[in-house]
Amino acid sequence: MHPKPPPLVIDTNVFVAALFREGSQAARLIDWVRHGVVRMVWNQETMRETRTIIERIPPIDWASVSELFQMENEYTEPTDHHPFHKIPDPDDRKFAALAYATGAILISQDDDLLGCPEQLEILVLSPRKFLEGPYAPRAPRGEAILDVQGDCR
Repeated sequence: MHPKPPPLVIDTNVFVAALFREGSQAARLIDWVRHGVVRMVWNQETMRETRTIIERIPPIDWASVSELFQMENEYTEPTDHHPFHKIPDPDDRKFAALAYATGAILISQDDDLLGCPEQLEILVLSPRKFLEGPYAPRAPRGEAILDVQGDCR
C-alpha cells in the first residue's frame, strides 16, 4: 500500500494557469483535487485572494473552482506570516504560512517561492514537480492515477 500524500496548499497562480490551459500540469493537479486524489487545505485568506484574482480575469470563472474549497479542509487557526518576511511579495506569505502551519506542500508557479527553497521551512513545488515526484499518489504499479482530462484509471 502506498502512503497517503501530504496535503497541498495551492497558490492562486496555479488556479489561473489551470483555468487558462486545460491540458496543463496545473489543470491536471486541479483535477486531482476535484476527484479527491489529493487534499487541498485552505484558509479564509488564501481563498479570498484566489477568488479576488480569478474574479478580476473575465475569461475565467470562480464558480468553476469554488467547490474545491471544501469546509472539511479549511484551516481555521491563525497563521504566522513573520517567518516568511523574506518572500518579496507579501501576498505570497499567506500561502507559505498556511503550508507551514498544516505541514502541507505549497504548489506554486511563482519564481520567488520556487527559487529560494533553502530560505523557507516548507516544501514548494511546481505542479509538474509535484505530479512527477515522489509525493504524488500512484497506483500500485506506479502509473498516474488521473490523466490530464481527469479520467479515473
